[in-house]
Amino acid sequence: DYAEALRWYRRAARQGHGRAQNEVGVMYSRGQGVIQDYAEALRWFRRAAEGGDALAQLNLAVIHQRGLGVPQDYAEAVKWYRMAARQGLAKAQLDLGAMYYHGHGVPQDHAKTTHWYRMAADQGHAGAQALMGVMYVRGEGVVKDYVRAYIWFDLAASAGAAPAGKARDQFSKILTPNQIAEAERMARERSERHRKGK
Repeated sequence: DYAEALRWYRRAARQGHGRAQNEVGVMYSRGQGVIQDYAEALRWFRRAAEGGDALAQLNLAVIHQRGLGVPQDYAEAVKWYRMAARQGLAKAQLDLGAMYYHGHGVPQDHAKTTHWYRMAADQGHAGAQALMGVMYVRGEGVVKDYVRAYIWFDLAASAGAAPAGKARDQFSKILTPNQIAEAERMARERSERHRKGK
């Protein structure tokens, strides 16, 4: 029952609970239990974001990037993506990398793109892993390296990104058996480090 959930979230939000403030914002942005109202969502996201809630910072960035109830403002979106990304939120790291890739709100910078994609990829974010593979294929922000591309595509495929599996399979046709074996070894090691939290 959205209306009941909203009532409880509001109660906690009014007491300064950042996660509850974010959830009230989510409900307003989606029209869950209330009429959709981006201005009200923005108000709640901002309160939580200014209090340091990373999810609210991400949501505030999305609102500014897409221009939902506010004029589209890439620079403001980058500001909030960066705050959430620095707190370790993989989705924010991925989105910040994309802002650098496209030059939205910041100068286009593929080295910074790969930095932020790698931060998300190292947390196991399949989309970021696949995009790291693409960056290595194209040589954008990194030296072109099909073996490293294979590694990232393999990791992304293992995490459930089917298109990355297809890309990995295409590269298996151009790499030598030794290169494939080395790539698979490195992918396993990276995956093990991730599972152990290193």
